[in-house]
Amino acid sequence: MENQTFDYIVVGAGSAGSVLANRLSASGKHKVLVLEAGRESHPWSRIPVGFAKLIENPAANWLYSSEPDEGSGGRRIPIPRGKLLGGSSSINGMVFVRGQSQDYDIWAQLGNRGWSYSDVLPIFKDMEDYQGDGDDEYRGKGGLLKVNENFETGEIYDALIRAAGENGIAYTKDYNGASQDGIGMTQATIRKGRRMSTAYCYLDPACGRANLTIQANALTECLLLDGRKCVGVRYSLNGQTVEARANREVIVSGGSINSPQLLEVSGIGQPALLKGLGIEVKHELKGVGENLRDHYSPRMKWTVPPALGMTYNDKAKGLGLVFQALKYALTNKGLLGLPAAPIRAYIRTREGLEAPNAAISWVPFLIGANFQLAKQSGVTAIMNILRSESTGSIHVSSKDAKQPPAINFNFMSAQLDRDVTLEAMRITRRIMTAPAMQGIATDEIAPGVNITADDELLDWVKKNAETTYHPVGTCKMGSDPMAVVDDHLRVHGMEGLRVADASIMPTLTSGNTNAPSIMIGEKASRMVLEAAA
Repeated sequence: MENQTFDYIVVGAGSAGSVLANRLSASGKHKVLVLEAGRESHPWSRIPVGFAKLIENPAANWLYSSEPDEGSGGRRIPIPRGKLLGGSSSINGMVFVRGQSQDYDIWAQLGNRGWSYSDVLPIFKDMEDYQGDGDDEYRGKGGLLKVNENFETGEIYDALIRAAGENGIAYTKDYNGASQDGIGMTQATIRKGRRMSTAYCYLDPACGRANLTIQANALTECLLLDGRKCVGVRYSLNGQTVEARANREVIVSGGSINSPQLLEVSGIGQPALLKGLGIEVKHELKGVGENLRDHYSPRMKWTVPPALGMTYNDKAKGLGLVFQALKYALTNKGLLGLPAAPIRAYIRTREGLEAPNAAISWVPFLIGANFQLAKQSGVTAIMNILRSESTGSIHVSSKDAKQPPAINFNFMSAQLDRDVTLEAMRITRRIMTAPAMQGIATDEIAPGVNITADDELLDWVKKNAETTYHPVGTCKMGSDPMAVVDDHLRVHGMEGLRVADASIMPTLTSGNTNAPSIMIGEKASRMVLEAAA
């Protein structure tokens, strides 16, 4: 690139960054550079079930892991993050969940004007092209992001829906509509058998624009600061160091792990921590890297008699896998066309709650290592508290941007997380042993029927649970002393610098975080363009 001056520089072409790339360049008035540290694409990304092939693939995944702590039984927890255009939307389970109205109203109540549910609902509607039976008051058509109902059917889903009903959990046709309550089939960013990543939905339609430069394999090493103003970035490409200047703004969209890392290696963060690593302190912001939250989820497992032929452990065994490939090729359905969990329930673990506080999702097979099919036939149930109160941190361990940061989750450190997780596990057991599941779910093999006491269950959770890959909050939005950005996503005390990705979430949303991250990219682009106007 001969001309290294742009109006806007977007760091990270993930779920939010790809949206910004499209929207900021749409008018043709602004020159936009988008930097992505990962590669352009991966063949497995296109196929929905390809997420199982990418979850431990260094060609498309940063393969981070957490520091051992008490909440994880001293284990390192794997943290997959997308390492290609589209970011984690190119390797995730494609589950589309907006969350509850209360999630966003809480953000607004914390002082973040413009982030209430009534403020963000129009953005959710504008961004989606929903192909399903939804209420027009809540759902949108014609947007760039293709969202489908999951049309997977089968006896095991019917039985789970009946079993949930036998436990007072009603069926819902649209958990993204007026109410999240109930059990229903998963909505997913899949259309015609293809993953609808933000790379496909947002970058591909924009990549031919003369005013948009998308640079993959470009690791941003630091922000260029002139006093309290961000004027550009320094990045490495093909072994060369390159500097690019921004006439208007730099928008950091590296995600909850890489965004705080970039701020810190650039000298923005906690002075003592930065000085200890030999990083010159440019701007003190105590909240950078703090407030890390994620959904911590035990995976409970039951066997299903192979003779029933209900699970993909049986359907995809031997020549069955060939049949599944043919079925996908001809109909876009079957194992290869699945999202991560085709059926889910949003539940209230006790009376008196205004909205669900926990989630259960089911996978129609026993999960082996790395989300692969186990040899034994069964079903896997994954549950978690929706709004975790356990918080951790992400901080640089080196001034070298190539070195991964130290990730400390502190899972299960909040009493509420422990209580709701236990309640959700017991409700899951009641569903799986309800009359509708008799003869289907036969033996509980994880954690096992012999583990019943609270302390035993918690010990099992700490030794076996995994994250559901929803890290948020490490550059949180707000006006308190630990906030990193304001309600326009501008970094406190800085000019020309915003953060726009899941790291700005003050609290977790009630479900998978990809849809809210895309919404954040949409809302950020509107704020940036309003400022330009």
